[in-house]
Amino acid sequence: MLKPHAVVLGAGLMGRLLACALAQRGHRVEVFDAGGPEAEHAAARVAAAMLAPLAESAVTELAVVRMGQHALARWPQLLAALERPVFFQQSGTLVLWHRQDAAEAERFAGQLARTSAALSSLPQAQRIDTTAIAALEPALDHRFAQGLYLPEEGQLDNRELLAALAHQMQVLGVRVHWHTPRSPADLDPGPEGWLFDCRGLGAQPQWNALRGVRGEVARVHAPGVNLSRPTRLVHPRYPLYIAPKPGGLFVIGATEIESDDLSPASVRSTLELLSAAYTVHPGFGEARIVELGVQLRPTLPDNLPALRMDAPRRMSINGLYRHGFMIAPAVLDAVLEIVDHDHSPLASVLGLPVVR
Repeated sequence: MLKPHAVVLGAGLMGRLLACALAQRGHRVEVFDAGGPEAEHAAARVAAAMLAPLAESAVTELAVVRMGQHALARWPQLLAALERPVFFQQSGTLVLWHRQDAAEAERFAGQLARTSAALSSLPQAQRIDTTAIAALEPALDHRFAQGLYLPEEGQLDNRELLAALAHQMQVLGVRVHWHTPRSPADLDPGPEGWLFDCRGLGAQPQWNALRGVRGEVARVHAPGVNLSRPTRLVHPRYPLYIAPKPGGLFVIGATEIESDDLSPASVRSTLELLSAAYTVHPGFGEARIVELGVQLRPTLPDNLPALRMDAPRRMSINGLYRHGFMIAPAVLDAVLEIVDHDHSPLASVLGLPVVR
């Protein structure tokens, strides 16, 4: 008996996760991507891959927080199904601020408290003093008088994951067409087949509400800095995150610019980014800049993700914005429910829009 056919356009994070899941469920899967296995055109390649629903609630809606909470439980299961190991950590998030930014920190803490009140299943932020900060991160001893600890939040290594998913597609027999851009009109998987458009901003001609939001990220090698978990610095102008990765690497980011400009990072934004990191730990002054990455996050007008049924068995998946790694498993599970049952109870529970 011929297996059902599924075509996936775009092999960024969402496209790779979906291709592997469909292949595991018995579909004959084909993937078309404008880039190569390194995901050089994907927003997922330039990301910190933090899984921080409570921390992100300061800048997003409760629906995204719910998706992030669902995904935190799902990531270990998804990673366990891969042949190649991927760095994954769930040691919480540390939030810090300098004394002059205490008012901004109180605003941030108030938003987290409102989120916890609305979602009682979400672990609450814990206020910590300098002694507790030192217990969590000895390298920060006495540098900060107070902070917040957000239990159970996590992160993973984005590039390890993208590589592991590319390998898994090969293991599962997915037919991948690298450097082969296609649009939905170019392909017909047949009346019983599915077509999924996961191209991010590549889908703008078909979903003109999409826009790009520019993000700039520095990857530095700082073996002299011993931070063990993602750390965020509250600041009224450029809230900073520092995500430690294996091998002494750190992903440092903050910028979010309403622009579709993909030119290299500016000197000004780079100086602000790295100067803020230096105030967290002076060891970053001796770090080596491995890469200054720029990418556009695919974003819909409400900054929320959406599934759009363009026709029977034709679905567009887009708008994951800055939350791709945090919410992708939730989006994946909703898509798979629609494939199986033509509707998704999970999408309704989480608040993920399904447009028909």
